[in-house]
Amino acid sequence: MTETLGEAAWQLAFGALTPQEVFALREGTAWRLLQGKAPHRYAGLLSIADLDAFLRTDAARHPRVTMADGGRQGSAAIPPDEYLQSEGSRIDLPRLLARHDAGGSLVVSQFHELHAPLARFCRGLEKVFLHPVQANIYLTPPGAQGFRVHFDTHDVLVMQVSGAKSWRVWDDIPLPLPSRATPWANQQSPGGAPHALTLNPGDALYLPRGVMHEAAAQSGDAPSLHITIGFLEASIADMLRELLETLEAENPALRASIPSWRLGEAEGTAAIAARLAPALSALSSQTALEQIALAAMDRITRDRLPLSPRGLAHRPPGADDKLRLADAMHHHLVPLPEGGGALRWYGGAENLSATECDWLAQLAEGTTPASLGEGALAFCQRLAALGLLEGY
Repeated sequence: MTETLGEAAWQLAFGALTPQEVFALREGTAWRLLQGKAPHRYAGLLSIADLDAFLRTDAARHPRVTMADGGRQGSAAIPPDEYLQSEGSRIDLPRLLARHDAGGSLVVSQFHELHAPLARFCRGLEKVFLHPVQANIYLTPPGAQGFRVHFDTHDVLVMQVSGAKSWRVWDDIPLPLPSRATPWANQQSPGGAPHALTLNPGDALYLPRGVMHEAAAQSGDAPSLHITIGFLEASIADMLRELLETLEAENPALRASIPSWRLGEAEGTAAIAARLAPALSALSSQTALEQIALAAMDRITRDRLPLSPRGLAHRPPGADDKLRLADAMHHHLVPLPEGGGALRWYGGAENLSATECDWLAQLAEGTTPASLGEGALAFCQRLAALGLLEGY
């Protein structure tokens, strides 16, 4: 059987680590150095030549392209007017290259949206973790530093593509579980002594959110190129905000008013608690939990690029064509009360009968329309037209 996107991405990202080991990392607060044995391990994902080609396209615009220099006074972020054209968001390539020569690190955010190898790699990790994954790129001149000591608001995996970079990492986490609502504001200082380490080509470094760190390219002739993979799982607050919009319309306990006219009384807070109790109960009900799970799965199918296997010159599959569910398309099946299920994906939802759900299960392993039985060919042609099936 062909290696799936998830299997290929897992091996490239985590090597021999088991799912249990990686899930424990994701659920804990410990950082980990993953030393690679193959210097060219990440060469298929990205190169400096890929960045050179990108910078010569109209897609090379701010804010996707930014620059940073840890040697600057004040903020390390280089003002955009130092590397953009005088009007608009398009980069000024000669000025950007000159600023890079002077020590400015090039940062390209969410390059997986433009670069097919990174798109497939991130999609493979998304298939495993069931939340969005992004790839940001950092090219730092020899001996230079991009950003000073900071933490990230999501877990990251740093993968060293070429060159070498010296890192300092602290065990202390001054602000537990930071999120996008608690961004870095130069208000935290690392505690204790840092660990000094070097990332060479093929090495990776896993950093949970909140872990303080800084890095600088080593001196010499070669710049440092690394990919930072960002794991963008939703916080409880994110999911509750989304859930409240739905539940408020369904549950009167969430539409109850806060009795502000009672706040001046001795038992004012007790009156608020009395109103909150049924609302909090509604948020922890089995129905709410199921809605949170569904919203989390819908989030990844809705928000990520579809990566459809079909193209403009589409040929409907035949009865004897070997077909399987498209590996790069996010989708999930939700049982319906009346039977069958809703196939939810980027394009919306497709209601399936019980027979069609059974066909879908067989297509997950790979089969032919003829093997599925009468009516299956039209079903497969419909899913193939939507980009939900691929040949193998």
